[in-house]
Amino acid sequence: MDPGNYGRSDTSPLGRWFWEIDKVLLLLVATLIGIGLIAVAAASPAAAERYSGGKVHFSELYYFWRQLAWIALGVPVMIGISMMPRDRARRLSLFGAAFFFVLLIFVPVLGPEVNGAKRWIEIGVGQLQPSEFLKPFFVIAMAWLLSLKEADKSLPVFLLSALITGAVAALLMQQPDFGSTIIYCCVWIAMLALAGVSLRTLGILAGAAVAGVILAYFFYPVATVRIDGFLFGEGDNFQVENAMRTLTAGGLFGMGPGGGTRKFGLPEPHTDYIFSVIGEEFGLIACLAIACLYLGIVARVLIKLLDEENSFAILAAAGLVIEFGLQALINMMVNVQLAPSKGMTLPFISYGGSSMLALSIGMGLLLAFTRRNPYLTRSPYVVRWSGESLTA
Repeated sequence: MDPGNYGRSDTSPLGRWFWEIDKVLLLLVATLIGIGLIAVAAASPAAAERYSGGKVHFSELYYFWRQLAWIALGVPVMIGISMMPRDRARRLSLFGAAFFFVLLIFVPVLGPEVNGAKRWIEIGVGQLQPSEFLKPFFVIAMAWLLSLKEADKSLPVFLLSALITGAVAALLMQQPDFGSTIIYCCVWIAMLALAGVSLRTLGILAGAAVAGVILAYFFYPVATVRIDGFLFGEGDNFQVENAMRTLTAGGLFGMGPGGGTRKFGLPEPHTDYIFSVIGEEFGLIACLAIACLYLGIVARVLIKLLDEENSFAILAAAGLVIEFGLQALINMMVNVQLAPSKGMTLPFISYGGSSMLALSIGMGLLLAFTRRNPYLTRSPYVVRWSGESLTA
């Protein structure tokens, strides 16, 4: 794209998008996607060997080519959504939240069982994971709901948001998907804090969260097994232990692309444990650089929101980037044995169609809500752009 073709006086949709978009944020995301494609290429032979089922035609780079196809589909979706005005992005999100919530209800009934869990719905050409697509739309829906408090103090927005979050959590735990349940609840509490909920209420919620984890340990078998394995080494703790050994096997600089051998022993080298594959083949320094990229994205958005005046935009963008950063943090913590296994992908790096498309939607919404759009505050006669006045 040639900047010379899009001057500041260009009011076409593409011209406005080019000057309003956060180019640094877009560059950081593009870097993550590029790293992810390289990482999937490194993990693909191990995943192909594990899941080929004896098929001779199953290419070693099968997952790489499929990931490339998902990127080719996801990136235009992300750019297209990022070009939407905030009002249109909000309406899309509310519709998406309702649609995928309904799909989430039907997952236990219609979904196929994979590795003891029902998280997907068959759609003919593949499988769709409603909980992944619901994440960004849930954040925007909560941001809209919580921002209504400014217009009418009497609205029970806290109670409504709690009921919606509780319903989502209950559906997720039926699948079972304890990791996603934690993310939804944590993002909701963070958004409540940003919305100005009292410290007393936040303290009660924090206590309820601790109590919830304790109750899950005693009465929710999935949590019991994973917490026991993490804290006491009981049960099948092979996955996280092997992931840690794989991650550190390459030392600081790694064994080089294709040089890793321990990755062939990982259960999900192209998804849950791709961070360990990166450590083995590209080294701990590469892992640290990736962690810094995620931190940079979160910091970039939160700093940019310091001068944002629209409460809905603040809640929406902050919620989206917190959800994004929390998912990345949990995945990396699992790989370094700081958290029990949760079956969670590393954003834009792990292989997966639902994951890539859902993340592209979420990042598109984030880019839309962090745009500096001069047309949002224009009068009927004058458009103000960077201190300049243009005839409308």
